[in-house]
Amino acid sequence: MAVPLNAPTDQVRRVSARHFVRLKLRVMGNNFRGQGWRVALFLIGSLFGLWFAASAFFGLAAPGLTGNDRYAMLVAAFAGGLTVLGWLLLPLVFFGVDETLDPARFALLPLPRRTLVTGLFAAALVSVPTIAVLVALSGLVVTAGVFGGWFAAAVAALGVVCGVLLCVAAARAVTSAFATMLRSRRVRDLAAVLLAVAAALLGPLQIAGLAAFQDVDWDRLAGVATVIGWTPFGAPWTAGIDVAQGRAWAAPLKLLITLATIAALLAWWSRSLESAMVGAASSGPAKASPAATGGVVAQLFPRAASWLKRDRFGVLVAREARYWWRDARRRANLITIAVVGLFVPVMVNFGGQGFTVGNEQGFSLAGDTSPLLVSLSMLFVGLLAAVTLANQFGFDGSAYAANVVAGVPGRLELRARMTAFSLYVLPMLAVVAVVIALVLGEPAWIGFMAGTLVGTYGAGLAVNSFVSVLGAYSLPETSNPFAMNSGAGMVKSLLTLLAMVATGAIAVPMVVAAALLGDAWLWLGLPLGLAYGVGAALLGAHLAGDVLDRRLPELLAMVTPRR
Repeated sequence: MAVPLNAPTDQVRRVSARHFVRLKLRVMGNNFRGQGWRVALFLIGSLFGLWFAASAFFGLAAPGLTGNDRYAMLVAAFAGGLTVLGWLLLPLVFFGVDETLDPARFALLPLPRRTLVTGLFAAALVSVPTIAVLVALSGLVVTAGVFGGWFAAAVAALGVVCGVLLCVAAARAVTSAFATMLRSRRVRDLAAVLLAVAAALLGPLQIAGLAAFQDVDWDRLAGVATVIGWTPFGAPWTAGIDVAQGRAWAAPLKLLITLATIAALLAWWSRSLESAMVGAASSGPAKASPAATGGVVAQLFPRAASWLKRDRFGVLVAREARYWWRDARRRANLITIAVVGLFVPVMVNFGGQGFTVGNEQGFSLAGDTSPLLVSLSMLFVGLLAAVTLANQFGFDGSAYAANVVAGVPGRLELRARMTAFSLYVLPMLAVVAVVIALVLGEPAWIGFMAGTLVGTYGAGLAVNSFVSVLGAYSLPETSNPFAMNSGAGMVKSLLTLLAMVATGAIAVPMVVAAALLGDAWLWLGLPLGLAYGVGAALLGAHLAGDVLDRRLPELLAMVTPRR
């Protein structure tokens, strides 16, 4: 039956947030259908979340259960602040965000922006991490109720709910905005610089924090907790404690700060959401490029790969090299490697050093740091750098069908991917070795540090070649580089842990060599590390390539997103 054009508009059903929630649940159910392994991983992730929530619940309820109100404000402010900070940074560095409902799917629908933001925000609340955090932080309700009665408990419960809303809004706004930055070529370098600066600040902040905890001044910490409690990081979590301690006037002000912050974050997310829906970011008028030199094939090779032969291997390397720089999702992983590569050595080598206060002011970074300890930190950086390739075929998605049809040999495919990825990672590792050695005041250590990095990185390439072939999973077809399918976060975590453990086991001979050779490791570390890393990578590509040749159709099916 035809519908007249002048039909009354009241017959159209109004779209609300519950429709987005129902849609997400239905999409999740369809993604799990016929995929028993995905259901199993989702259940494992839920159990991990439940264990974390229960442990944190009793930890945050400890001040109330023990009857000691001295630490109630400290626990609420610092635990809540770290929770918000984790929701801000962890999606960018490791976990990503669940984007079962891709905003780009709604681009052609006549939905107001407010409706779209509200619906996607409500759908984002339906997740295991959100429920786990809600249960965990509910321990503050117990503490507030013990010291202040039912009214303080009610305010604390309201604050916890507002705090969870703040966490989800912050994660969505930051990842969406940063994804937009990465899609814009004009500002991608600025984004990398900002992340590098943030990573460089983490080391000094950690040193200052560890030095402060060596001689704890609870009065000073109480003052810091009070200040944090008046910021968005601690306001929602400390409102109930304020009521319990006789400062009822502070609770509505802190809840108002929280609600205003949530509104500002949603408005920020709303502005970047339009870019996410169209999948592009304006970078201004394109500059006229100088006349290209060379033939058509030569122009396809980036400068970093200009030395390669114009054969099948060279073409594969050139393609992958361009993908790693131009694809926002891959570029985000490169930035993560740079951040972690600077942070981990600082944390391991400088974390135990403190400040010398009094007549001898200042602090020593080198301290009792030994070549063995430095080798362990370099080993950790090397395996973290290689773990990015644990799902290297997932970046391609259905586009990998072109390689399957072309019949690219598995060994050639893996060697080309390793080479292209190394064009970006090896210079980063060299910078890490030089910077850490200079900061330690030991320039002679650059050689063995670089050798340990390269050796561990090569072992990681070998391990992750197998992991990427046997444990690949699909990524959502979205322009957001931090988006993950439902349950894929747990898959990524388990694969990362497996790859890191296996790489660490393979890299043990280098640690043994560093311990046995002593001072000779300073000079033999570089050649031995290079030989070990290159040999491990080539052997891994050789063995995993045979597995890839036998699993081409299965691998393509695993990395193709289900619609």
